[in-house]
Amino acid sequence: MMNASAVWKNFLFPRLTPRLLLRMAAVATASSLLFYFVLVPVRLKGRSMEPTLRDGSLHFIFAGSYVFSDPRPGDVVGIRLAGRRVILLKRVVAAGGETVSFRDGVLFVDGKPRAEKYPVTECDWNYPERKIGPGNFFVVGDNRSVPIEHHDFGEVPAKRIMGKLLW
Repeated sequence: MMNASAVWKNFLFPRLTPRLLLRMAAVATASSLLFYFVLVPVRLKGRSMEPTLRDGSLHFIFAGSYVFSDPRPGDVVGIRLAGRRVILLKRVVAAGGETVSFRDGVLFVDGKPRAEKYPVTECDWNYPERKIGPGNFFVVGDNRSVPIEHHDFGEVPAKRIMGKLLW
């Protein structure tokens, strides 16, 4: 029978056998594939999604979420800007064929005010009515306390949306 220190030593510093090396290579390969193609890690830089998401927080985007369906209003999505190096996290508020506008800080979709069921900061934005093209989505951050001129938002083609925020 092995004592506790021998068990820990064997666990932390195992003998390098071909079987162990093969197992380590399989785990490394599976992890790389998982975190590149399925669960894309994203560190949030900026305050555009506050109060929902905090600056500096780590999140995962599920890349398979829109394989069989389209994003829906209210979904927080990852948007590719420059490959996988620059990804924006924004909320979908309207889909292709709908018109969107802001009047005194209130979101209007197809001429009707849309109740937003997620935390949004108050604002006084005014944005003229705009029809979203087919296959596109209108996205905006939850932190609307900054002036509209300093906020990245607007129409995005579906091919740039890489997935839904998982966590």
